[in-house]
Amino acid sequence: MPAITEGSKAPAFDMATAGGDRVSLAALKGRKVVLYFYPKADTPGCTTEGQDFSALIAEFDQAGTTVIGVSRDPVKKLERFKAKHDLKVLLASDEAEDVTEAWGVWVQKKLYGREYMGVERATFLIDGDGLVRRVWRKVSVKGHAPEVLAAAQSI
Repeated sequence: MPAITEGSKAPAFDMATAGGDRVSLAALKGRKVVLYFYPKADTPGCTTEGQDFSALIAEFDQAGTTVIGVSRDPVKKLERFKAKHDLKVLLASDEAEDVTEAWGVWVQKKLYGREYMGVERATFLIDGDGLVRRVWRKVSVKGHAPEVLAAAQSI
């Protein structure tokens, strides 16, 4: 599978969300989309990232941008995560694992010398025509949401 790079066509997605709805790239045509992948709901870095994006949700909306956080957690876990931390972003479940695969974020990771497969913390900014305009890999959470907002406002 080729890597997703700036200027490439965004792979389609259709996922269940916390709250019982679905979200798809096709349904968002004409809007910008921030698709951010995170390893696991309700862990420290993932919680901070969700809170940081949620704090800026009004500004993202003003920029015509929908923010979607994606993990492989089941919908019920996402619903608890969203309620517990009052998150304002859409949280989508990729339990089928096809979206994380298509976007190339299911990667080999290392922790304390142990290798395992996991979700890479990565963010993609998609324009209204479905083209990937910005890619952030191996994201460091601190300061990331404002950086993504600035990019969304500039396209």
